[in-house]
Amino acid sequence: MLSNRFTRLTIAALTSATLAGAAPALAQTPDHSADSSAQFPTKHDLKSLTTAGSYLAARHASVERDATSAAAFYRSALRTDPKNNELLDRAFISSLADGDIDEAVKLADRILTQDKSNRVARLVVGVRDLKQKKYATAQININQSIRGPITDLVATLLSGWASFGAGDSKAAVANIDKLTGPEWYPIFKDLHSGMILDLAGREKEAGVRLERAYKLDDSMLRVAESYGRWLSRNKDAQAATAVYEAFDKKLPRHPLVQEGLRETKAGKKLPPLVDSAQAGAAEALYGIGATLTRRGGEDLALVYLQLALYLQPTHPMALLSLADLYESVKKPQMAIKIYERVPANSPLKRNAEIQLATNLDAADRSDDAIKILKRVTAEDSKDIEAIMALGNIERGRKKFADCSETYTKGIEAMPAVAEKNTWVTYYYRGICEERSKQWSKAEADMRKALELQPEQPHVLNYLGYSWIDQGINLDEGMKMIKRAVDQRPDDGYIVDSLGWAYYRIGNFEEAVKHLERAIDLKPEDPTINDHLGDAYWRVGRTLEAKFQWAHARDLKPEPEELPKIEAKIENGLPDDTSSAASAEKRKEDGKGG
Repeated sequence: MLSNRFTRLTIAALTSATLAGAAPALAQTPDHSADSSAQFPTKHDLKSLTTAGSYLAARHASVERDATSAAAFYRSALRTDPKNNELLDRAFISSLADGDIDEAVKLADRILTQDKSNRVARLVVGVRDLKQKKYATAQININQSIRGPITDLVATLLSGWASFGAGDSKAAVANIDKLTGPEWYPIFKDLHSGMILDLAGREKEAGVRLERAYKLDDSMLRVAESYGRWLSRNKDAQAATAVYEAFDKKLPRHPLVQEGLRETKAGKKLPPLVDSAQAGAAEALYGIGATLTRRGGEDLALVYLQLALYLQPTHPMALLSLADLYESVKKPQMAIKIYERVPANSPLKRNAEIQLATNLDAADRSDDAIKILKRVTAEDSKDIEAIMALGNIERGRKKFADCSETYTKGIEAMPAVAEKNTWVTYYYRGICEERSKQWSKAEADMRKALELQPEQPHVLNYLGYSWIDQGINLDEGMKMIKRAVDQRPDDGYIVDSLGWAYYRIGNFEEAVKHLERAIDLKPEDPTINDHLGDAYWRVGRTLEAKFQWAHARDLKPEPEELPKIEAKIENGLPDDTSSAASAEKRKEDGKGG
């Protein structure tokens, strides 16, 4: 019965009417065939549909957060009904959400012939103009996209970069300085003013702005990077190194910070973070997009991140943020495609591969995931993050002998100073050992985990449950589970453990009480339903027992449990010769505690 116990700022839109259509169009749905490279819909699919059919298919794709299919279906419907403004708006937003900016630009141009005040369309064509170095028209379009605190800031920063591109860095900084707003504006204003001044060759003024941004928030990665890079060129390596070291203490081992440390310690003068107006604008879109992602503004974040990548397709931080956004809405297939785009020479490639593997596993491509992680760990046998990711995938896929070995490598690679944080590795290894029938090793690891993290509820639960399920150490096991429940009274799995522990010692009435509570907390878990069925049978509630077993059967239990459940539905339970009596015999035989 232990088999599955532990494996188990809203932001205002640019225009409420337009982005309301974007909300359900965040990402791609699961593939429509076994071939993950298959494209849907095909040209044949689109030709076979009427306007109404394409529209309904597009709406369904939007509900499923499938921007790729939604954009294709809306464009198909628009071809047969080209004067339908609703279809035009929806095709535009879906194409934008899908990252097809070239198509979105075409549609935006059409929208602006009919609605010159459409702010989203203005933003998109403005970014297109900026990319094409048409800086004067870029500023006109971008400035007409302003509405609200987020879009005001974005438009002002983009307009500033357009001014810089047109050769007027003084006007760029002056316009950014004029912007007033929320308390979080200054850090973005100083960062981008500093980067513009740096590229314009006004290094001293740039340093003042970048230092000011750094003092406002020294834990913001791109601020620390920009200031550290400026210091390496305009002051000395020691000052630059100090900035990177201070950040490393707040967020240890970030790859970009590690690279900066290596290079500044070697006395290298690091180039500015951006090298053009386009790269600066991409940085502005990425910075705001990443912030929105963390604060619940996924729809607007998606637009900004896609536009950032339109300007700078290989921007590694924007790629990682976009992939992370897709993960947050549970679209691993789309996250996979984005992680695969991270450049091979980027310091972030290793992080991307670890996350890529996690998403491959979520997409039921665990063999591919394991292959990637084995290569990453072979390249660096001390890579704890990759080792743990590999072990977790193996454990989730029930490769228990393999995950036991992998977690052993993780324990061996962990620095001695970090031993207290290894409790979870001992815990996971203990699970793998218990599941691969190496109980003595599992028990030792569970005890070690508790030594490192006393009273950890999941460890208490697992160890106590295991003892009682074996009929050993009954008193200590029961006390452990009760302590776990005290800490996690609303965890259905832990409450189930307590109920099952009472069942195993023959206290069926108490078992029913706790198992009913567990069902309230986790009604769709087959194991808990099965347990409650057993307890009902023992107290004579046979009809309810069969109902619970039938429910457990329908909830897709573990394959090895299904025949047992079906047998109980057919025949009930045999007379009780186990539980308390069996446990007592084990104790008498010297096997109990």
